[in-house]
Amino acid sequence: MPLGLVTRLEEIATDKIELSNGRYMVQYREQLMPLVQMTGVTVQTSGSQPILVFADDGRSMGLVVDEIIDIVEERLHIEVAGQADGILGSAVIKGQATEVIDVGHFLPMAFADWFSRKEMRTSSTAQSVLLVDDSAFFRNMLAPVLKAAGYKVRVAVNAQEGLAALRSGHTFDVVLTDIEMPDMNGFEFAETIRADNNLSTMPIIALSSLVSPAAIERGRQAGFHDYVAKFDRPGLIAALKEQTAESGGGMNKSSRGKQFAGKASLAGA
Repeated sequence: MPLGLVTRLEEIATDKIELSNGRYMVQYREQLMPLVQMTGVTVQTSGSQPILVFADDGRSMGLVVDEIIDIVEERLHIEVAGQADGILGSAVIKGQATEVIDVGHFLPMAFADWFSRKEMRTSSTAQSVLLVDDSAFFRNMLAPVLKAAGYKVRVAVNAQEGLAALRSGHTFDVVLTDIEMPDMNGFEFAETIRADNNLSTMPIIALSSLVSPAAIERGRQAGFHDYVAKFDRPGLIAALKEQTAESGGGMNKSSRGKQFAGKASLAGA
């Protein structure tokens, strides 16, 4: 799974794991943390139990895995869509066909309102984000992250659908768009928005798994306000806060995108 979504990788002593109300729990950082099992993965009875920890808004969930194999730098491309619940699809990682886990499927198993409670709490003042990406994998990965951060999210599967949403009369505070899209790529999408008198001041943030100085410069010319690597969750939220706090001002020349150099960190389990 994308390492940017994981808070910590842990090895928990099995004698610290408790069974309460039919669910496995562990006392983690002065709170009870539910442990969620994937199909075919069992909680160890001795030694240590590897888990992937996800945390947000004062809550934590541990996803039980058999083994944490490796952390690799790889550009992720889902080649075959997943058929089973909890699996986004398969990709070639380090030369091997590898299933990519759908984190959003498991988080509500720990807390049913994982995504909804913060969104409900801030619904009266939540800012609206238009997420444009032709990849179902990234839409499914990013939309829950944005909702958990308190944003209202509308998704579009391509630039044309994104333009239709922008011109429909619905108000958006910021646009997040993929760069690599068919028919109209993210650069062309941004240029089209900039050329529309009614949309010309709209903050636009580029999302890409391939970040380079040349791409950042191309994004500046197209009219992006910021350029963020897709797996840089903290960088994405920071960019959103910046652009929704004050519109305009040109693209932010921060180091968020450059440090990824077009690669994504993945935790193998």
